[in-house]
Amino acid sequence: MNVLLALSIAMAVGLLMSRFIRLIRLPNVTAYLIAGLLVGPYVLNVLSPELNSELAIISDVALGFIAYSIGSEFKMTYLKEIGVKPMVITLFEGCTASLFVFATLLVLGQPLPLCLALGAIAAATAPAATLMVVRQYKANGPVTKMLLPVVAMDDALGLMLYAIMMAIARTIERGTALTVTTLLLKPMGEILGSLALGVALGLALVYVLRFFHSRGNKLALTIMMVFAAVGMSSMWGLSSLLVCMMLGATMVNLCPQSNVMLEQCDRFTPPLFLLFFVLSGANLDLSVLPTVGMVGVAYVLARALGKSLGGTMGAVVEKCDRNIVKYLGLTLIPQAGVAIGMARMSMTALPEYGAVINAVVLSGTLIYELTGPVITKIALTRAGEIKSEKKLAVKSTAA
Repeated sequence: MNVLLALSIAMAVGLLMSRFIRLIRLPNVTAYLIAGLLVGPYVLNVLSPELNSELAIISDVALGFIAYSIGSEFKMTYLKEIGVKPMVITLFEGCTASLFVFATLLVLGQPLPLCLALGAIAAATAPAATLMVVRQYKANGPVTKMLLPVVAMDDALGLMLYAIMMAIARTIERGTALTVTTLLLKPMGEILGSLALGVALGLALVYVLRFFHSRGNKLALTIMMVFAAVGMSSMWGLSSLLVCMMLGATMVNLCPQSNVMLEQCDRFTPPLFLLFFVLSGANLDLSVLPTVGMVGVAYVLARALGKSLGGTMGAVVEKCDRNIVKYLGLTLIPQAGVAIGMARMSMTALPEYGAVINAVVLSGTLIYELTGPVITKIALTRAGEIKSEKKLAVKSTAA
């Protein structure tokens, strides 16, 4: 099928599904993922696996803008206000999820490299799903304000854990000795390089903005820099998520016109995010579900429990607001793009266990992405940070 026609049908099904999902008061993210399943190879086959692979660039760009948006939440004034709380909570929830998955699989008698790999992947959360729920329902309050920086830091922690634990897993599988280079220097080099590139691009964006004044030109410059960040990251083996996050953080702290920049970007990205989630839904391979068995069930349950409990523990340690203690952990369950990317890399890094890792993570993604946004919405609603559907509708009409 023609690529543009296929994309048109995919967007149409996504929009129609969002109307239906609204009737039962579920987030748009869930609607887009279900739409992806419908247009994917198992139902309508509008987006075949071959076509989906050709459209991978859309997912790469969408993740770049998602990371950029989350990075823009790192305002120094706000970070000074909340201090180290997000960092501590991130360490607790990410490490607890990794430890729970690792220990559970080890108790079930799974090979050590497999336990290490899945334990590392368990730390990652899906920033896209969380951001979409927050934007759709205009959530605001202590839980939301803590959630966004935690989700942003979460993927940075996940990438660090993955790099270190995968180095250990590869060494064990090959029977070679651990070295400082494989265990620490290479992972830290990737992280520091990504952060440095993000700062450099952010400084370049702020400087160039002096010469362009129209809103259209500002949007063009933002798109240009995000494209450059994603492209350079791929070319130099860096993390596009970290680069784009730091790009957004640098821009929002140094650019006097950051509010205008972000407003323009918010007008451009909704169709891109819609396509990202529809494509993600089409990529979910339903045939893997029967193959994961007890390992998959253990991964899904142990990770969800670790995220929820870890988030609560971190909030208690930092003496956070009562609602943050009660509800933050529940908002950290979604998992998607970053974890899938890690699983795909595992097929090359650990060929003996790669197929199992990929199957488990894809199955977990299917469950988490269909239920996680709903749980996030429920948690934020109970925390009093999402207004009723009627109030949102009235406000949108008035605007």
